[in-house]
Amino acid sequence: MKLAVFDFDSTLMDGETIDFLADELGIGEEVAKITEEAMSGRLDFFESLTTRVALLKGMEYNKVVDICANLPLMPGAEELVPALQKMGYKVVCFSGGFRLGTGPAAKRLGLDADFSNVLHEKDGKLTGLIGGDMMFGYSKGDMLQRIQSLMGITRADTLVCGDGANDLSMFAHADTRIAFCAREILKKEANVVIDTKDLRKILDYIK
Repeated sequence: MKLAVFDFDSTLMDGETIDFLADELGIGEEVAKITEEAMSGRLDFFESLTTRVALLKGMEYNKVVDICANLPLMPGAEELVPALQKMGYKVVCFSGGFRLGTGPAAKRLGLDADFSNVLHEKDGKLTGLIGGDMMFGYSKGDMLQRIQSLMGITRADTLVCGDGANDLSMFAHADTRIAFCAREILKKEANVVIDTKDLRKILDYIK
């Protein structure tokens, strides 16, 4: 058995979930700037996440659910996932974003599991608070090690793919490290670099 772990925002999904939500509130530019700082490694991931989510306070929860259920998948995602599964991979998504987004996408793509964060909601509105498995810069690496241990999978049989600084921690525990349309900070640690928005290109590098 092998393990393939993908980031969600700007990797399996074409865009950043939080930016789509912020656009609805008319604060897209402000939030996108913070996202970019975090993904480029210039801002602590936890601080950036909590700051951005706080800006969404008061947003109608139903609207959030609706936007998250209709996020655009990255070109090639629907072909890549079943192709990897046929090759014996368990395909999993780790996201510093939200279960509301990764859940519907995981169903559409047929992922084996998704791990992400939960937006806190009260009285039908976002409270501006967040909790979950993927809150910190080290979270993805930590979760990857736990899954490898649970399933008895070595780093040699682990593929990871992401685009930003918060993916670095999982790059430390996998022999196949794919930077997909990624920031320079991640490309430096990758042994596969893909700069075309087509996830099927990954198949060219896997036996």
